[in-house]
Amino acid sequence: MENLKEKIFKLLRLDNLMDNLSGYVESRLELYKLEIREDVARVLSKALVYAFMAIFAILFLVFFSVGLAHFINGYFSVAFAGYWIVAGLYALALLGFVIFRKGLDKGIEKHFMELIKRKQK
Repeated sequence: MENLKEKIFKLLRLDNLMDNLSGYVESRLELYKLEIREDVARVLSKALVYAFMAIFAILFLVFFSVGLAHFINGYFSVAFAGYWIVAGLYALALLGFVIFRKGLDKGIEKHFMELIKRKQK
């Protein structure tokens, strides 16, 4: 039975076709693996850069806030007023984010969806 199958494949030249098809599929799989590796490397490198930018932005914000609070303390000649004022500014910012979070969420989601659509083109 196996011998008959081989003869039919050879007669119809399907053995070369099957070899070529399997080689093609293997090549496509390797190509997809390489593309995935490149995409992962690109995403990780961007994430690392953004993480360092976020760390430095937070450090800047902390030191700027302490400096501003200290400056306001000197302006009002009170040892704690500057810290309360700076904390109040952060509380207002937090309140704004809480109030407008749904709009911000939808805007960010829309932005990422546009990025994904651009990436697919």
